[in-house]
This record gives sequence, structure tokens and C-alpha cells, in this order.
Amino acid sequence: MLDLARIARILARGTRLRCPRCGAGPLFRGPFRMHGECLDCALPFEQEQGYFVGAIYVNYAATALVLVAVFVVLQLFPGVPILLQLLLGGLLAVLVPLIFFRHSRSLWMSLDYIVNPVEPPPRRVGPST
Repeated sequence: MLDLARIARILARGTRLRCPRCGAGPLFRGPFRMHGECLDCALPFEQEQGYFVGAIYVNYAATALVLVAVFVVLQLFPGVPILLQLLLGGLLAVLVPLIFFRHSRSLWMSLDYIVNPVEPPPRRVGPST
């Protein structure tokens, strides 16, 4: 069954760069460095080798949307020289993926968690042997 409130909650965590499972742990410890797992619920962030290839597609889509939007807006002003348009497009093609890097990874993890939730292991109760 499609639980829209759950999906919205997980995507909101993704936009805030938080763990998709608990929403408490931060994903990043630096501008481009992720924690290995959630500091709060221990969800592993990189599920397998190549896991974040999907984030590249998210980042590419965001960059393409920005470039198309800028192109459309620039077409409203026919006096803008083509050289300026190309320079602006080239600059955006480099900057947008860098700026959106963290959010693309976070949103990819959120989308993956919506489709394939990884539940925490059961907690042990009682003495361990």
C-alpha cells in the first residue's frame, strides 16, 4: 500500500541531508565526505560498491533542469550575446553538480529507502552468551 505520509517524511529527511531511516543522523562529515553509517541508528549509507551511481543520475537530471530553465529564460531576452549564453551555460554545467552533490546523494538514498527499506536488526533482550 502506498503510504504518502511515509514517502513525504523520508523525502523531507533527504532534503535536510539526514538519515532516511531515523532522520536524526547527519549524512556528511565534510563538504564531500560521508559518514560510513548513521551515527544514530547505524544504517549503512553505502549499501554496496557502486551504490551511488544512481545519485549521479539524480545530479545529472537536476543539472539538466537548471540548464534548460536558464536557456528558456535567456530566450526571452534576444539581445543576450551567444558567447555570454555559452559562458553562463558552461559555468552552470560545472557549478550545479558540485553544489547539488550532497543533495543528490541524500535524495538517492531516500528514494532507495522508500523502495527498499532496511530495518534495524532486532535488539537483544536479556543476558548475552
